[in-house]
Amino acid sequence: MEEAAQNLGHGNKQLAERVVASSTARNLELTVEAVVEDYVGSMGWSQFLHVFLVSIAWVFDSQNTLVTIFSDAQPTSWRCINNSSSSLCMSSSSRGDVSSVCGLTPGTWEWVGGHESSIVAEWGLICDRRFLAAIPASLFFIGSLLGSAFFGCLADASLGRKRTVLLSCILSSATAFLTSLSPNIWIYALLRFANGFSRSGIGICCIVLATEVVGRKWRGPVSQYGFFFFTAGFFSLPLIAYPTRANWRNLYRIISLLPLSYSVLFFPFVSESPRWLLVRGRSKEALDVLKTFARRNGKTLPENLSLANPSEPKEGGENEALTRTCTKESLWRTKWAAKRMITVMIAGFGVGFVYYGVQLNVENLNFNLYFSVGINALMEIPAIVFGTILLGLTSRRLLFSLSAFLAGISCLLCIIFSHGKHVKKAEKSSAGSWAQLIIEGIGFMAASIAFDVLYIYCVELFPTNVRNFALSQSRLSLMLGASIAPLLVAAGRLSPSLSFLIFGILSIFSGVVSLWLPETKNAPLYDSLKQQEEEEKHKAAGQGNMQA
Repeated sequence: MEEAAQNLGHGNKQLAERVVASSTARNLELTVEAVVEDYVGSMGWSQFLHVFLVSIAWVFDSQNTLVTIFSDAQPTSWRCINNSSSSLCMSSSSRGDVSSVCGLTPGTWEWVGGHESSIVAEWGLICDRRFLAAIPASLFFIGSLLGSAFFGCLADASLGRKRTVLLSCILSSATAFLTSLSPNIWIYALLRFANGFSRSGIGICCIVLATEVVGRKWRGPVSQYGFFFFTAGFFSLPLIAYPTRANWRNLYRIISLLPLSYSVLFFPFVSESPRWLLVRGRSKEALDVLKTFARRNGKTLPENLSLANPSEPKEGGENEALTRTCTKESLWRTKWAAKRMITVMIAGFGVGFVYYGVQLNVENLNFNLYFSVGINALMEIPAIVFGTILLGLTSRRLLFSLSAFLAGISCLLCIIFSHGKHVKKAEKSSAGSWAQLIIEGIGFMAASIAFDVLYIYCVELFPTNVRNFALSQSRLSLMLGASIAPLLVAAGRLSPSLSFLIFGILSIFSGVVSLWLPETKNAPLYDSLKQQEEEEKHKAAGQGNMQA
């Protein structure tokens, strides 16, 4: 009897040990960050392919944003109609500047490139109607401003990153094609607003979707890869616009086909963000995505692995709260996050104003439009290369502020070489024009670096449950600045020095404001506001103790 009792006790002990061992085996709970770093790999083949497929969408974002450089450009030359014997027309033509046509009788002159070369030529947006030409571009950026808030909310609260990009691509394609059918300036402006609203989901979601699946040391470089494709889209515009220079409508028709083709042929192979799936409570799907990445990298995840969700529990669940408030309430009611967001938006306003304004302002340079746009597009390449290298060597804050300062100083130097629009075509290769083009190119490169760095900076400043919304607010401020820029460009047709002066001042101001932001280099990506607040307080306390 005693032996049986001893055997029973021994058996219970072994069973208890197995239960404990089994419980321990089941409790390998890691964050997405730890799984990516320790098991999937910081940057393997699967992540490279994912980032590549996601980043292609930046091409369409660039094309839809910058197409107005050509479609809304003021023609550079005009001529008297052969059967016109008007001495006023002949004398005005000899002066060679576009403003000379303002006093001429309609029908006595024509644009050299044809009346369908741009909306300015087709709808007569010159002289007292010249500011109407700035309305479509401004409305485009206002649409982008509103769309950034809408798609950022949608991506965090319901659709996710992947489906938001898909929706944005399809809507961009549809609105670009409808724009080509515009019968007048007002319908055209309305459709540009719709196109700006539609394309907003591409940029804010692509950068988040790409950076949330790689290790922390790759976040900086990966954020820059998307801008390579943005540059490719920018560089493709002169190549598409030149053959279609006689009809601006064909330009819109061509760029409308590309995002639709991408949505059908490439986008189905993109994965959803595992971080977003986890925050939404879909941990099994998040784990499946990570297993797929690991398998394609030639690795396997532990059988007993589960994902830790650090989102603070609430009645009805964090995910229900997230859907209910669309993350806006959490961010704006958290004091530290709200202050940080406001600082980012102020800095973003100036950078957006300068980055887009300088691109649109190329028509106010004393140089050929297609060549100037090509040079600006080429300057994006060293901007991305230098930005990628410097992100690994310097702090985010220092790189952003110095880039903004350099862009501002370059714009101010351009004033020296601004000779107005009264420069004849034959004189556009003067030394002054070349110097202005070089300085403007350097300034644009610096503005491009600041613009690119702001995206990755914003990704690292905020946690997963509000990251897309925070990035949308940052983009909102960029678009607000960009929406005002076309008006300044229109004013620059009369006084180029004024436009460069304001660009310079605002860029320097953005660099100063950014000095109040915290540094995020090599910091982990947090998943909730509460987690980030606690971790940053703990880190600050530790640094204070070390200094003491």
